Amino acid sequence: MTDSTRQRRPATDRPESLADLLGGRGGAVDATLPPVAFTVGWLATGRSVVGGVAAAALAGAAVALWRWRRGDRPRAVLVGLLAVCVAALVALRTGRAVDFFAVQVFSNLASALVWVVSIVVRRPLLGVVVGVALRQRGRWRRDPALLRAYRRGSWMWAATYVLRVVVFLPLWLGGQVLALTVARVALTWPLVAAALTVSWVVIRRSLPAGHPGLRHPVVPAEDGAAAGAGLTPGT
Repeated sequence: MTDSTRQRRPATDRPESLADLLGGRGGAVDATLPPVAFTVGWLATGRSVVGGVAAAALAGAAVALWRWRRGDRPRAVLVGLLAVCVAALVALRTGRAVDFFAVQVFSNLASALVWVVSIVVRRPLLGVVVGVALRQRGRWRRDPALLRAYRRGSWMWAATYVLRVVVFLPLWLGGQVLALTVARVALTWPLVAAALTVSWVVIRRSLPAGHPGLRHPVVPAEDGAAAGAGLTPGT
């Protein structure tokens, strides 16, 4: 192994976190830029919805171009840009600046319901997302310890959506554009960072001692086969 290879390879003595597996917090940071641009444009043009929408569209296009150039998946880039376009169309349709944030209010409400339902039916979304990232398909669901850990960790994410609804809904109903903008920034990337950290701690503490980790689900058949061969799961 060359020195350059050693320098490029990440250290293996640090346990990888959910931020490592799910791609960090960059997407959450990018998501705050169009709403901030909308409010700045709205204020700069004498509280014109058209001015705010123009600023948000430019910011959304710039974010989409940046994400595409840094190698994000085209589908993710288009979804982010589409969200900005839908919010802009709603605001233009109603003529109310506060309605630029309506999509966020209702999407967070829907997300909270989906996360809670996924936990109740024993298909926690956190496990689904991490399982897809690790290309495990449904193997993680056959590991009782991992399933329990993902269910507990998913409650942290469900709580973030509930918190946003509790904060956003009264501000939207009250027509508080500036307060909504501040709340949107405060409850986007800082909340995502907190959810990543707390849910990762919850998952790690939920797994029993000796469990090989997220990358190595221990299903009953594999566990029995490993025990018969005199091996520990995941080795």
